[in-house]
Amino acid sequence: MNTAKSLLTALVLITPATQVASDDSSQLLNDALSAAPASLRDQVTVMDWDNNVLQEGSNNYVCFPTPPTLQGTAPMCLDGPWQKWASAWMNKQPFTSPALGISYMLAGDEGASNIDPYAEGKTDDNQWIKEGPHLMVIVPDPKDLDSLPTDPHNGGPYVMWKGTDYAHIMVPVSAE
Repeated sequence: MNTAKSLLTALVLITPATQVASDDSSQLLNDALSAAPASLRDQVTVMDWDNNVLQEGSNNYVCFPTPPTLQGTAPMCLDGPWQKWASAWMNKQPFTSPALGISYMLAGDEGASNIDPYAEGKTDDNQWIKEGPHLMVIVPDPKDLDSLPTDPHNGGPYVMWKGTDYAHIMVPVSAE
């Protein structure tokens, strides 16, 4: 076992740093692109969480790999209104969508509270939901959400984080 360990250490030491970075960038790129529909993958900008551009795009979508703080999978692709939403949410600032916005998470996610935008884990009362492939929709007028259920087990679209500035429609798109 010591020989294998020594060989692995030697290989790591002689592998150029650019190769390691390139492999990491390639993994991040592939992870981020897994959130987008195939028809958009060549057109989106892809950025890592340090705002390094991994792929230059030609439309207004920006895709991000799974956040480094999460276990599992949760890449996302955000259009312009969703990018503003994400900035407001990350900075805990008020938000009103300037337009209809669509975000893709076609690789699914590892879970979030359906009622608390800042919950960090499952509790008995925060309606934790792990969602498969889905898209998300934000609307300029929160009243447009009133006709939709908030139950994530309803079998169709539902409103997540209703009553907050970050309320949005979750649209499951699993083919199962």
